[in-house]
Amino acid sequence: MLLENKRIPFIIAEIGVNHNGCAETAKKLIDAAYSAGVDAVKFQTFKAWECASKFAPTADYQKEIAENQYKLLEGLELDFADFADLKEYAESLGLVFLSTPDGQKSLDFLCDIGVKAIKIASGELTNLPFLTAIAFKKLPVILSTGMGTLGEVEEAINTLKLAGASDIMLMHCTTEYPAPAEECNLKAIQTMQNAFHLPVGFSDHTLGSEAAIAAATLGAVIFEKHITLDKTMEGPDHAASIEPDELKTYVEAIRKTITMLGNGIKIPSKSELKNIPLVRRSLVAAKPIKAGEILTGDKIAIKRPANGIEPKQLINALGRRVLKDLSEDEPITWKDLGEIIEK
Repeated sequence: MLLENKRIPFIIAEIGVNHNGCAETAKKLIDAAYSAGVDAVKFQTFKAWECASKFAPTADYQKEIAENQYKLLEGLELDFADFADLKEYAESLGLVFLSTPDGQKSLDFLCDIGVKAIKIASGELTNLPFLTAIAFKKLPVILSTGMGTLGEVEEAINTLKLAGASDIMLMHCTTEYPAPAEECNLKAIQTMQNAFHLPVGFSDHTLGSEAAIAAATLGAVIFEKHITLDKTMEGPDHAASIEPDELKTYVEAIRKTITMLGNGIKIPSKSELKNIPLVRRSLVAAKPIKAGEILTGDKIAIKRPANGIEPKQLINALGRRVLKDLSEDEPITWKDLGEIIEK
């Protein structure tokens, strides 16, 4: 499994096409991702002619950049050889190299260079023939589910499994750049966890880190966030991405949140143990008590510290003979009491 022996949360810096077709810029983005403390970097490996027709219109946020998707993607391509170099460079830093294939040729190439998993873009959720081709590769799969219904996700999962995929992770996603806060629908993370019993992550297209923190509290184990060197750079995804210093803060916030969530077992924490005797209460002498007296309610107070009999045992302490002199406020222990004489 991709997540086997990997720390949770597993955080991916989505470089995507923010290299603007320049391999050197791509390396700088890998460096920035490494410095921010992520676990993996992800690119998009494609040939424009393979994934978009010349009649495919651009999205609203892309219209100022290119007249159609084909022209847009053509200007953002990297050579396959560049990706081989980038994979080697990322792995030299200890990062997992991931990339999204947008066609059979890019899929074959990524498998040839030994990627550890295939990330499937949200746009391919209903492309069942391509999902089948991906599953044939027998690699772990990370499936983004943006724009999809639960039924479409189920159909995609069934297609992958039928074709041989056995290690599937899901990513909840809102496919808009940036994604409006009111459209995040983060509870869908738990819906998919309950429906499919698979690891679920969050591909975060929102501004800021609040959504990721909320996703962590809902059980997300994988996080993906777009990174750029400069939000003002020309390109389709820069404005909705975060810069290196923001990514570092983002990573730290997620990891801290996961740590704070703990394991869910309700027991005292290590640091609390030393405070129990200081903060809790026990039975103490409300006034001086002589040895031989019978312990009655008027002789007992309940105060700190907690090194005497617990308050919940009050009823069992009453009516017993006191075996030694007790000064006012002195804790009463079982060793100080004899058998019950009267109630």
